[in-house]
Amino acid sequence: MRKALYFLTLFTGAQLCAAIAMAQQKPNIIYIYADDLGIGEIGPYGQKKIKTPNLDRLAKEGMRFTQHYSGAPVCAPSRCMLMTGKHGGHSYVRGNYEMGGFRDETEGGQMPLPYGTFTIAKLMKQAGYTTGASGKWGLGITGSAGAPNKQGFDYFYGLLDQKQAHNFYPTHLWENDHKDSLRNPFIDVHRKVDSTHFTQADFDYYKGKDYAIDKMTEHALAFLDKNKSRRFFLYVPFTLPHLSLQVPDAWVEKYKGQFPESPYYSTEGYAAVQYPKSTYAAMISYLDQQVGILMEKIKAMGLDNNTIIMFSSDNGATFLKHPGTEYFDSHMGLRGYKMDLYEGGIRAPFIVRWPGKVKAGSESALISAQFDMMATLAELTGQSLATGTTDGISFLPELLGQPGRQQKHEYLYFEYPENGGQVAIRYGNWKGVRTGLLKDPKAPWQLFDLGTDPAETSNVAAAHPDIIARFDQWQRASHEHPQIREWEIIDPKFERGK
Repeated sequence: MRKALYFLTLFTGAQLCAAIAMAQQKPNIIYIYADDLGIGEIGPYGQKKIKTPNLDRLAKEGMRFTQHYSGAPVCAPSRCMLMTGKHGGHSYVRGNYEMGGFRDETEGGQMPLPYGTFTIAKLMKQAGYTTGASGKWGLGITGSAGAPNKQGFDYFYGLLDQKQAHNFYPTHLWENDHKDSLRNPFIDVHRKVDSTHFTQADFDYYKGKDYAIDKMTEHALAFLDKNKSRRFFLYVPFTLPHLSLQVPDAWVEKYKGQFPESPYYSTEGYAAVQYPKSTYAAMISYLDQQVGILMEKIKAMGLDNNTIIMFSSDNGATFLKHPGTEYFDSHMGLRGYKMDLYEGGIRAPFIVRWPGKVKAGSESALISAQFDMMATLAELTGQSLATGTTDGISFLPELLGQPGRQQKHEYLYFEYPENGGQVAIRYGNWKGVRTGLLKDPKAPWQLFDLGTDPAETSNVAAAHPDIIARFDQWQRASHEHPQIREWEIIDPKFERGK
């Protein structure tokens, strides 16, 4: 009996050691999320006019995805789909549903995630990770069910309300459920201006002392310092390069004189600026610098080889003209902008660096989406997800260079109820898009062959009724009724305008 107990103790001890060793091997994860960054605006995807040396390095040392998608073409639903692993037909948040105004006293945020939502932050906590976020949230403010501390994050710093994020010099940011006051007066970035009487002082009105991005990075670094001896998941949703055009003057100086430009006087909304193209380029380079700071921090902490750094964007570049998105070829010639389900609105940059695990300088054409993150992190941490938890598929095998194990989506589904109401499906090289559904629920499919027509210029729907019939079937299968009337564009049970 004593001998049997001895061997049992050895056996369970060995199991325990193996479990501890496996747990220690789980990597730290940093997910950096840009805001309104077009896929063509950074060096790894061909940008020549704007300098992004740190992202160039990230791609050189990791894997660059060429067929990766955000879940939606605007902020809040993309963030919800990333956090919850659901596509646009199942996601709780499907549009930018505003619940307040732009001024401090009317800060109300967007539609909050409900209590009980399972997020990737909660998934990571289940695996023993400390979770933090520093940046823009947009899924519920303090006092609501959607506040980040109620959705799995141990620590949060940044902007809770997307409208507040239109100004890079806000009066305050949030640290968990407390305001962190900044040294900035209230700036109304949407005020109308008279260009005929504009002075230097009018341009200077949009400048402050504390740049929000600096504060986000500062608190992200503090989170890393505090948790360097633990496994951590850090979500860093920076607000660059979303409008308004605001960045420290020294960074504008780096680009002045390189581009043809003239002052912008708020004709399209957002802050007036003397050098719009130079400022926009500087904002993207400033974003790149923050990526470099985080990379260097991880290296200095000795965690380089056990930390995965991911970088992506919530949707395509702005449709407004004054930043110069056409001049910079922000979408690599793809059709559409932010708020469109054409490729330019949802095709996103995605770069993953994991030294020793992800092949340096590699490229992936796997068709994937941000709602795949839930499944990927579950596999990475050895967790099983209940059926129906996510619409995603883990792309961990692709990262590890194991194509034989990589499952693939039969199709990707996108549903966006704003900007007229839109639906899209990606099926191999086929891409179907429906627009104007709010006015015409029976609006036809447009069909494009992305293999020969990546810019979606030739609608070949008439020649492929079999594919259109399949898209109709998948649309019915993928759609669930949303929780609010305004978002029902597929199967409305009411008359429009009533």
